[in-house]
Amino acid sequence: MSVAGLKKQFHKASQLLSEKISGAEGTKLDEDFMEMERKIEVTNKSVFDLLSKTTEYLQPNPGGALVDMGEAMRQMADVKDSLDINVKQNFIDPLQNLQDKDLKEITHHLKKLEGRRLDFDYKKKRQGKIPDEEIRQAVEKFEESKELAERSMFNFLENDVEQVTQLSALIEAALEYHRQSCEILEELSGQLQNRISTASGRPKREFKPKSIRSSIETLDNNQHNGLSYSSSLKSTDIQINHTLNGKKLELLDQPCCRSLYEFEPENEGELGFKEGDIIILTNRIDENWYEGMINGESGFFPINYVEVIVPLPQ
Repeated sequence: MSVAGLKKQFHKASQLLSEKISGAEGTKLDEDFMEMERKIEVTNKSVFDLLSKTTEYLQPNPGGALVDMGEAMRQMADVKDSLDINVKQNFIDPLQNLQDKDLKEITHHLKKLEGRRLDFDYKKKRQGKIPDEEIRQAVEKFEESKELAERSMFNFLENDVEQVTQLSALIEAALEYHRQSCEILEELSGQLQNRISTASGRPKREFKPKSIRSSIETLDNNQHNGLSYSSSLKSTDIQINHTLNGKKLELLDQPCCRSLYEFEPENEGELGFKEGDIIILTNRIDENWYEGMINGESGFFPINYVEVIVPLPQ
């Protein structure tokens, strides 16, 4: 740094100390300038807070956890990602540019203005000891910095439409996010209520333990009577053959029914079948539901979907 530069720094430091410690008064700027400076300071702080708080709001991305909770939660994760992109493009980036460019430039002018004010006040108080030319140059530089700072603040404050538009973009993005999330959750809630209603109307099954001894006795009786039982399972139907002394029996000797229509299970525990399938009956749950078995699977099904061939014992 040159000697002149060192002297200027010394002058500014000396003036600042005299103002802070001795209570010396510096040059007062006009009220309009002070009001603009106050607004710029408030704006600068607000922009900083908005940037930090908005980024903090977007950071906790629960996308991974939501995906694990199902399709509806996956959709909400997609909506959240859309919010992140929208807010970044239409709010954070423009506001960041505002902070990095316009507000940074104004802060630079104000800082330079304060330095030249201190230099001017130091020389003004020592008029007669400092050459008039130096004082005149200090006045000119002070006036120049004041005009630059004042013009930059004025232009910034006059362009408030741009800042309000950026705030509006943030609110619109948040509103759209919550609107879509609400629609997804309402649809999910409706689906869950339907499942609750279906489960509530499902007939209650009673547990009936089967004795191993009775099963063995039945098997022994069948072998003793010369009756053998075989079943072959296919993907489309079940064929059950009974032989007695080498002759096929068309009718089954155990409770069974034939399906009149195709039935597709909608809930856990229901038994699906195609039209014309033969279903072994194992139990009647209530006036609307049978329990039966087909293709090695058991479950319950509507009574009005089948025609009974061999009824259950009373």
